[in-house]
Amino acid sequence: MFAQYKFLYLLLLVPLFLVGYGVWRSMRSRRVRKFGDEELVKALMPSWSGSKGWVRMVLFSLAFVAFVIGLARPQIGAKLSEHKSHGAEIVICLDVSNSMLAEDYSPNRLDRAKLAISRLTDKLKDDRIGLIVFAGSSFVQLPVTTDYVSAKMFLGSIDTGSVPIQGTAMGDAIYTGIRSFSAQSEKSRVIIIISDGENHEDDPVAAAKEAAENGIRVYTVGVGSSEGQPIPVDGGLLKDKDGEIVVTKLDEDMLRQVAKAGNGAYVHAGNDEFGLNPIIDDIRRMEDEEFGSVVFEEYDEQYMYFFGIALALLVIEMLIGARRPKRKWFGQ
Repeated sequence: MFAQYKFLYLLLLVPLFLVGYGVWRSMRSRRVRKFGDEELVKALMPSWSGSKGWVRMVLFSLAFVAFVIGLARPQIGAKLSEHKSHGAEIVICLDVSNSMLAEDYSPNRLDRAKLAISRLTDKLKDDRIGLIVFAGSSFVQLPVTTDYVSAKMFLGSIDTGSVPIQGTAMGDAIYTGIRSFSAQSEKSRVIIIISDGENHEDDPVAAAKEAAENGIRVYTVGVGSSEGQPIPVDGGLLKDKDGEIVVTKLDEDMLRQVAKAGNGAYVHAGNDEFGLNPIIDDIRRMEDEEFGSVVFEEYDEQYMYFFGIALALLVIEMLIGARRPKRKWFGQ
């Protein structure tokens, strides 16, 4: 396989080299014929070798082919390496209920939370991160991983339609988070709940207590304002069955209770400092977990051999020259 296969398109130039040289040789012959008989002109230039020109061009073309293959970085086989990482396992539970569309943050609560999570992944190194989305139910959007690129990709696809059942089942999200940690993790395990705290489905405090009993800390980030904001839906505002505009308010008391039961802390998200950085600083003070060896593939690079072949062919091409040898090695 090739790590930079796009360079292989340069090989399309090789036929042009040969054709171009052939055209140049043809034009040269025409110019020679203008001076007189071609055989007579060749007799006047006995040291010039026509065949050597083609040999040099072929060698140059082969050197170019080897150089291009080297640029494409050919890789063969695979060797297994072991890598141990030290860090925490962080499961983020993101509320995707309709109330997260309120615009007391720019552009709204949900998009501001996604931006904060994205910036958080840029600061992680050996920590593992997982994503859970919840509304009336919860499910794992991304299992715990150190693949931060995938985390961002999955994060970008999250919206209020990610969970078809509306509501705010925060307790169910915590239980899903408890089940999401890897078997290797025992010490530094953290669940971060990002929500407006309007819980209508279950008992998140009991779930947080169970998490704490299993050595998992539960942090909560409150998104919203105590004054409340209407919820934009389909170009209008969400209304209840009586036709009244629904106003969603931040329930800080609930989020504080959950954080306290989970042996964590509560942070109110701001527009500038969303609240994840203080939580990560607190996690850094925890004892790092040493995760088991992660086996991954590394391919053996072969480009240096092709660069060596290209250099050798170019040296030979320059040494050949364009003239016939003056000395005859066999006979007189």
